[in-house]
Amino acid sequence: MSTNKEIYVAFRSQIFEALDPEAIQALSQKEIETQIRSAVDVLANSFERPITAMMKSGLVKSMMDELFGLGPIQPLVEDQTITDIMINGPSDVFYERDGKIQRSEISFVNEEQVLAIAKQIAARVGRRVDELSPTVDARLEDGSRVNIVIPPIALDGTSISIRKFRDQNIGVEDLVDFGSMNIDMARVLSIASRCRMNVLISGGTGSGKTTLLNALSQYIEEDERIVTIEDAAELRLQQPNLVRLETRAASIEHTGVVSQRDLVINALRMRPDRIILGECRGPEAFEMLQAMNTGHDGSMSTLHANTPRDAISRVESMIMMANLNQPLDAIRRSIVSAVQIIVQISRLRDGTRKITSISEIVGLEGESVVMEELYRFEYQESGYGESVKGKFVTQGIMQRSELVKKAQFFGLYEELMSSFQGASL
Repeated sequence: MSTNKEIYVAFRSQIFEALDPEAIQALSQKEIETQIRSAVDVLANSFERPITAMMKSGLVKSMMDELFGLGPIQPLVEDQTITDIMINGPSDVFYERDGKIQRSEISFVNEEQVLAIAKQIAARVGRRVDELSPTVDARLEDGSRVNIVIPPIALDGTSISIRKFRDQNIGVEDLVDFGSMNIDMARVLSIASRCRMNVLISGGTGSGKTTLLNALSQYIEEDERIVTIEDAAELRLQQPNLVRLETRAASIEHTGVVSQRDLVINALRMRPDRIILGECRGPEAFEMLQAMNTGHDGSMSTLHANTPRDAISRVESMIMMANLNQPLDAIRRSIVSAVQIIVQISRLRDGTRKITSISEIVGLEGESVVMEELYRFEYQESGYGESVKGKFVTQGIMQRSELVKKAQFFGLYEELMSSFQGASL
């Protein structure tokens, strides 16, 4: 254990034992900081080794972070280059930067400190985490998503996973600059959004689905009424006529739960032009398809799947979860008539995120859903440990495409076809 940590442990136990919980509630943070600073000065004067002014300031900040922030990981939370923070017990803290997971030198004092931070996070959103309720999904004040699992469910100590909420909006142009797609793909997706195509964004965890959904939403006209539905509010739409809905977990008494399906049903009564579902993961998929099929053109959602074909299978499974006893061919017809574009986005082995496929659903042939791939990322050979190499390619677009018809209707045909020059079928 480092010297600084030894000093922190020694000072922390004495100062926190002396702090009155009622006083903490009554005093301002500035007043509490002044009291802690005075206590640190007193303890430093009687400590066996000299303590510098910089060390004392660090001790005060660490204690304030533990009382009002997230303790030792507060610097990681404040670092805008970090996207995910993962705590696997007091000694194992990891974070993700630029798509790569790294181990942090930060550690907690002990398991009790991790558990105290976890309970503090849960209490801020009116939840509790204990042996009766050992898992919690919550949202921090800045919009970051948090998942907590405590013993006995977590065998090696309290686990906290934080998916940070980015302050800045990332647009389609930014994704082109990052290499996630090329300019022609960006033009196709912007036209699909402006033409009110129904879009599903498919991908794995941390692949950038919500970021892409946010980017596409920037092409929605300001005179449209939009209802967004999310488990944790991450979408940042700028349109004026916007209603944001968020699910609610069950209370301590296991009452008051409001699911995504409840919110989708309610959204249909709110006269929306578009419904945007942050993530489709259950029986709400049925109501979402009904909305897409009944005049809410331009609706969008994300879901977890590895390919566009897998995305269709996932939607089929989610509709079956609604216990509607519909035959599979009726479900597939509903999907084909509702969903028009599937965008597949992936996080590659080098940490980069790329749109690996843009596919349009054409129709049904027998029992199979027919799709036309408008663009795909074609991998090129690269060595182990090297950056992923490849290029974006297209075989063109058919004139019978629904996207072509919509582009003609909205006066965007020439702009659309310029994205497929030399490759039209």
